[in-house]
Amino acid sequence: FLAAADGLGSIAIDTTQLNMSVTDPTAWATAMNNLGMVPVGLAGQQLVTDSICVPGFDPSLSMMTGITPINPMIPGMGLVPPPPPTDMPVVKEIIHCKSCTLFPPNPNLPPPSTRERPPGCKTVFVGGLPENATEEIIQEVFEQCGDITAIRKSKKNFCHIRFAEEFMVDKAIYLSGYRMRLGSSTDKKDSGRLHVDFAQARDDFYEWECKQRMLAREERHRRKMEEDRLRPPSPPAIMHYSEHEAALLAEKLKDDSKFSEAITVLLTWIERGEVNRRSANQFYSMVQSANSHVRRLMNEKAAHEQEMEQAKESFKNALTGILTQFEQIVAVFNASTRQKAWDHFSKAQRKNIDIWRKHSEELRNAHSEQLMGIRREEEMEMSDDDSGDNPSKKLRVDDSALAAQAYALKEENDSLRWQLDAYRNEVELLKQEKGQLFRTEESLTKDQQLQFLQQTMQGMQQQLLSIQEELNNKKSELEQAKEEQTHTQAMLKVLQEQLKSAKELAEINGHDESQANEINVLTVALVNQDREKNSEKRSPGLKSEKEALLIGIISTFLHVHPFGANIEYLWSYMQQLDSRISANEIEMLLMRLPRMFKQEFTGVGATLEKRWKFCAFEGIKTV
Repeated sequence: FLAAADGLGSIAIDTTQLNMSVTDPTAWATAMNNLGMVPVGLAGQQLVTDSICVPGFDPSLSMMTGITPINPMIPGMGLVPPPPPTDMPVVKEIIHCKSCTLFPPNPNLPPPSTRERPPGCKTVFVGGLPENATEEIIQEVFEQCGDITAIRKSKKNFCHIRFAEEFMVDKAIYLSGYRMRLGSSTDKKDSGRLHVDFAQARDDFYEWECKQRMLAREERHRRKMEEDRLRPPSPPAIMHYSEHEAALLAEKLKDDSKFSEAITVLLTWIERGEVNRRSANQFYSMVQSANSHVRRLMNEKAAHEQEMEQAKESFKNALTGILTQFEQIVAVFNASTRQKAWDHFSKAQRKNIDIWRKHSEELRNAHSEQLMGIRREEEMEMSDDDSGDNPSKKLRVDDSALAAQAYALKEENDSLRWQLDAYRNEVELLKQEKGQLFRTEESLTKDQQLQFLQQTMQGMQQQLLSIQEELNNKKSELEQAKEEQTHTQAMLKVLQEQLKSAKELAEINGHDESQANEINVLTVALVNQDREKNSEKRSPGLKSEKEALLIGIISTFLHVHPFGANIEYLWSYMQQLDSRISANEIEMLLMRLPRMFKQEFTGVGATLEKRWKFCAFEGIKTV
C-alpha cells in the first residue's frame, strides 16, 4: 500500500489542473462531505447546498443562549451522509488541497487508536507531519475542520492545534491515518503519515470547568427558585409586648373570630418570658379569657354532635325511603317474571328483565344490610345507656362525678389563690410607686446607720485616746531606759576602772588569782543586781490576781500557738471564759509585759496582720 502511495506521488500534477473539473466529482464531494469542508479548486463546487447549511451559524451562541452547537459530523443533520454499517469498513477518499494532497489509509487496517477524550477538549495532537511542512500548510489542511485559534508547531514532526469549538476536534480526528504529501515532490521530507489524537490542554480544561460552574450556578438558581416557589409562606411577625398591645390582645381574646390569632400571640409572649411581677395580673386576666373559651368550644362540639345525630337520622330516613322504593322495583320485576306476563315478552326482553331484577336485588340487599347495621349501632348505644342502671355502674358514675367535682373545686381554689397573689403583687407595686413604705424603711435604715457610725466613732476616739496614753507611757519608758543605759554605762566604766586598779594593787601586793576572781564575781553580781532593779522599775508589778490569771491563760494559749495569734482571735477565746473582758484590756496587759509577749507583723499591703507571740522562754535562754 505504501509503494502504491509512493507511485501515485511520482505522478506530476500541475497546480493549474486543480481549477479544472475532475473526472468523478462525486467521489471528491463524498470525501470532503465527510469532513464537512468545501474542496478547494473544484470550480466552485460546494459539498452541501445553501438550503441545508445553517446560514451564519455562530458556535459561540451556545455559551450565551444555551443552544447546543450543531456538529456537522452528526448523522441525520443533512451535513454528512449516514454512517455505514459497523461490520463494513469506512472507505475514505483522496483529499486535494492547494499545497498538498492527503491519501486515505488502507480500509482493511484497523482504525487508528486514540487516547481517552479529556473533558472540554478543543486541542488535538498532530504527529507524523512532513519535515518541510510549515504552519501555513498545516493551517490550510486543518482550517477546513473549523476555526483555529492557535497552532503550536515543534521542531520535530508534530504540532498542537487548538480549535474554537469541541465538535471541530471530531472532524480533525477523521484525518488520522491519512498520508500527507506536499505538492508533487517524492522526497521523504515532503511526505508523512498523520496521527491525530486528543490532547490535554489546561486552557481547554479551565474553560470546561468555567462552563460546568456556570451550569451548576444556573441549576442552583433554578432549584432555589423552585424551593422559594414551593416554600410555605412565613407566619406573621409577633409584635413585642407592651401595655397597649396587651390591652388590644385582651379584646381580641374575647372575640371568637380573632381568638386563634390572639392565642398564638399570647403563647409567644409567655414563652419569651414577658411575665413579671408588674405584668402578672394582666397576663392572668388574658389566661382567664382564654379559659373562658373552653365552655364555648364544648358548646360548639355539642352543637356539631347534635347536627351529626340529625344528619344520621335524616340519612336513616332517606335510606329507609330508598329501600322501600327498591322493594317496589323488585316487586315489579317479580310480577313481570310470572307466567301471566312473562310469556308475552321476547327472549331478549326476558334476558334484560332478569339482569335488571338480579341487579336490583343486590342493591336492595346491600342497602338493607347498611340500614340494619345502623339499627344495631343504635341498639348497642341504647344497651349501654340501660346498663348504667346497674349499682356498680352507678357507683362508678358517682365516683367519677365526685372526682370531677373535686377537680373543679381544686381548680377554683387554685384560681382564687392566684387571684389573691395577683392582688398582693398589685398592692405591693402600688406601695412601691407611692414610695411611702420605701421612704420609712429608708429613713429607718439611715438612722440605724447613723447610730452605728456614731458608736464606731466613739469607739475609735476611745481607742485613739488609749493609743495616745500608751504612746506617752512608751516615751516616758524610753526616756527612763536611756537614763538607765547612761547610768549603767557610767557604772561600768567606774567598775572597770576599779577592777583595773584592784588588779594592779593585787599584782603589786602579790595577791593570788583567787582574789582576782572573787573581785570579778562581785562586779558581775553588782551589774546583775543593777539590771534587775532597772527592770523592776521599768515593768511595774501585777495589780490584781485577775491579771495574773489572765497572763497564765494567755501564756498557755500562745504557747500552743507557736506562730502567734491576733488580738481578735485571743479576745474571742478569752471572752468564752469572761464575757466582760475587752480586746483593749488584753492588748494593754500584753504591752505591759514585753519580756513575756512580743508583737510581730506578718503579710504585705492589704494582708498586713499584727500577731502576738509568747517569748518568755527565749528570755530565760538568753539570761
